[in-house]
Amino acid sequence: MSNHHENPELRRRFPELHPPLDAQAAVVEANRCLYCFDAPCTAACPTHINVPRFIKRIAQGNVRGSALTILDSNILGASCSRVCPVDVLCEGACVYHRYNEQPIQIGRLQRHAMDHFYANGAALPRTEGPERSEKVACIGAGPASLACAAELRQRGFPVTIFEGRSLPGGLNTHGVAEYKLRPADSLREVEMVRSLGVEFRFGSEISGEAALAAIEKEYDIIFVGVGLGAMHRLSIPGDDHPAVINALAFIEGYKTAGKLGVGRRVAVVGAGNTAIDAARAALRLGAEEVHLLYRRGPEQMSAFTLEYVYAKREGVRFHWFTQPVAIHASAAGNGLESVECVRVEVDGQGSLQKVAGSNFRVACDMVIPAIGQSPLLEFLHSCRGLQLEESRVQINRETGQTSNPRYFAGGDCVNGGREVVDAVADGKRAALGIAQALEGAHV
Repeated sequence: MSNHHENPELRRRFPELHPPLDAQAAVVEANRCLYCFDAPCTAACPTHINVPRFIKRIAQGNVRGSALTILDSNILGASCSRVCPVDVLCEGACVYHRYNEQPIQIGRLQRHAMDHFYANGAALPRTEGPERSEKVACIGAGPASLACAAELRQRGFPVTIFEGRSLPGGLNTHGVAEYKLRPADSLREVEMVRSLGVEFRFGSEISGEAALAAIEKEYDIIFVGVGLGAMHRLSIPGDDHPAVINALAFIEGYKTAGKLGVGRRVAVVGAGNTAIDAARAALRLGAEEVHLLYRRGPEQMSAFTLEYVYAKREGVRFHWFTQPVAIHASAAGNGLESVECVRVEVDGQGSLQKVAGSNFRVACDMVIPAIGQSPLLEFLHSCRGLQLEESRVQINRETGQTSNPRYFAGGDCVNGGREVVDAVADGKRAALGIAQALEGAHV
């Protein structure tokens, strides 16, 4: 895991969006904080980090203490400081908004504390208490499982994380744009979780009832943190062309596989945060034109407003009420020529209708679909007794327990695909539920 080396060319092409604060700037910013008693920023954080306390410790020069305050609530505090949509969470709730002043830069202060922590040993104090005999298995090594495993391990429970890939971290490692979070930053958090005594088993693709039965025999509780599966296909003629690469495969390709090639003219389909990430990455990798095609208007896009603003500023061209209907290969047959689109309008009932005769083509030699991921239904159905609703695992929201009392779950397989911080909150909540279940009675 620690053998992952960063690509210098990648670092050059993907400068960080928000460079770190230096020590002096961090103290100045920390001293702006009003340290609100009923802090709305803490309430707005899904993991409820005590924001005033961690900021005050920076102001006092106790940066390690600041980091420990963050980690007490969010074991992935470093990655969340980089990828959280702070403008709609903690910073969006800052009381300074009431006075039309700039909110405290909570995300950058959190990063300052966490970077200091990792630069100075990254050792977490071991929680005192007896070692437990009850064992927990976490399936998937993404943020939800990492948070669940860390919390349980600190309470003395033996935990094993099963992961099908060779690198852990889930989308933090493989699927978040490089300019937000580098694989090395994700993997150092995994190393800290490992240092608590969590065991990792890589290349462990758990599939089928027999594999799960073997895990049930060895472990008392199973936490399902598998996230989501393959991205949806466009399901239009030509979508099987080799130059059609889904957004997560595209991002993973340049982040962890060193595939830095990109088309000269790129069309991205979709308008979520992943679509924006792919579009901005294509520009950084050298694309001359990047077109983003979306069948609805800007008001309906699921990407955060700030992401849209940045993308537009960087040169991504947005095509609203535009639906792809076919992908055309070049006459020579060795590449793509264009994506054929049709205009869409909203009828009186609010439904989308194609406008007859409005077909047009967008010239491109690469198409990146980013229209959502499929749930891992085959795996979820093989987990005995798990109740699903709209393809999501149903849980007790307070404990993370599923309809099968030996199974708990959290993250994207439960919430349908939200933020990293939501997955961390799910994982920790489930860990507390698991600990309560195991401490209260043998399941």
